[in-house]
Amino acid sequence: MDRFCHEEAEFILMDENILRMAVAEQNSKDKTRRASKIEGIHFEEVLQLHVEYKDILNIDNLWGFTSLTKLELNNNCIAKIEGLDGLVHLQWLNLSFNKIEKLEGLHRLHKLEFLNLTSNRISVIENMNCLEELKLFSIAHNCIDQVETILHLRKLKNLRTLNVFGNPLLMECDYKLFIAAHFPNLMYLDYRVLTQEAKAEGAMKYLISIEKIKSQERLVEVERRQEAELQLHKDAFVEFLSDSQLFNEMFRDDPEVDKIRNIPGVVTVVETFGKEVVELCCQIFKLGLAEHQKRDEEVKLFFRIQTETENQYQQKAAGILGEFELQQQKMTSEIQQTSDSEIQKVKLESSNHQINVLQKELTALEFEMSSQLESNAKRFDNNMTDMVSNFSETVQGIFAQCRDLENNYYKQVQEVAVAAIEAAAQDALEDIVLDDFREIFLDKEILIDVLATSHDNHLTKINDRESELVTRLNAWKGTLIKKIQEDAQRWNSTRISDIERYVDYLRKQADAIYNLS
Repeated sequence: MDRFCHEEAEFILMDENILRMAVAEQNSKDKTRRASKIEGIHFEEVLQLHVEYKDILNIDNLWGFTSLTKLELNNNCIAKIEGLDGLVHLQWLNLSFNKIEKLEGLHRLHKLEFLNLTSNRISVIENMNCLEELKLFSIAHNCIDQVETILHLRKLKNLRTLNVFGNPLLMECDYKLFIAAHFPNLMYLDYRVLTQEAKAEGAMKYLISIEKIKSQERLVEVERRQEAELQLHKDAFVEFLSDSQLFNEMFRDDPEVDKIRNIPGVVTVVETFGKEVVELCCQIFKLGLAEHQKRDEEVKLFFRIQTETENQYQQKAAGILGEFELQQQKMTSEIQQTSDSEIQKVKLESSNHQINVLQKELTALEFEMSSQLESNAKRFDNNMTDMVSNFSETVQGIFAQCRDLENNYYKQVQEVAVAAIEAAAQDALEDIVLDDFREIFLDKEILIDVLATSHDNHLTKINDRESELVTRLNAWKGTLIKKIQEDAQRWNSTRISDIERYVDYLRKQADAIYNLS
């Protein structure tokens, strides 16, 4: 591996110039592409990128390649997998013959189908659960010495080809049977067909191990579903409102209630109160999930509209660039075909004028697009504000009903308590209340104070849960809108900078042509 990364090599960073050169080299092999495609404003159109044998140390500056499906970074000196978060359409990634020691930085590559990490320094297979579409994984000639670490790949149900040749685990002579047994869907192992005979033999040999693993995986899957369900409830801001948890919390920190539960009639009041509170909580829960789905659909619709808007303006920009390129080609040809310096000078001035016009047109188009995107964002903000406000008002109304129930419960228990005090005065609680609790019924003020404290505690629990839901809901909306605005400003600034860099490039190119003539 190190033969591709010499100690005396001049290591370089993966900056924008390197990427432009790589795109330019690709474009030079593709006659259908224009030279201008190498500029930053066109990075989003690149589908494949080859940055091989460059002695680069890091993965960086790929944020603009939003359409990239294939990335070749093999035979470099890369030590860490990073900088790939924006490549959400990537299907092919080659990082073979580098210096990578840890599997990481792949969590956004949900569409990845081919991953080549041959000849690196990886010892543990990890952090790959997100690669659900992965079909081919090559990690040959690394440092994997435990065949069990490969079991991490069992979660990748689409994996069909696996290459682990050249790892220390080969010292385990039956590793092929182990893999054959634990990966029933695998078709190729180390460049060879994985036969049904090998799978059957492996299944027999590792029968107990496989059953144990499957049992563990079932438990993990149950936990995963539970966690996913809880996360959904949290995203809807209604976690733990589908059952009696709020009601239980109201009484959990209310030990004094235990002292009056044995009073005739109190249990019935408590049970009725609990049932009614749970019903209201379930209303909030169901409403919360429904509103969450509506908000989620609204968010997806917004981003789809934004993407469509950007695509429309990019098509307009492409048309302007196409017409400009034709004009520039004609101008360049005219400059090269004449030896008259005065004519060449006039042509150069005309070329620079065309470049200035292009800059104005692209800049105006950018501001027009930004204005449209901002208008879309304002409309989305208004829609989301209405949805959040309506949900908040409905929820607050239901919580108000909970407080009404608590007030009614408090009055009923007070009535029962007064009757208990009267009975206590006649010493009629001998068989009803335990001796340890008798003193509470012998003093009316103590009993009323206990009930009032309980009442305040219950209302506090209701108010706190209401406040938590509404506060988190509004914070979510505020954070979302703020991020949309910040992203829009950042991308607008980036696109303006790209236009300026592209114009500078065109001017230098025009000057170079004039000087050569």
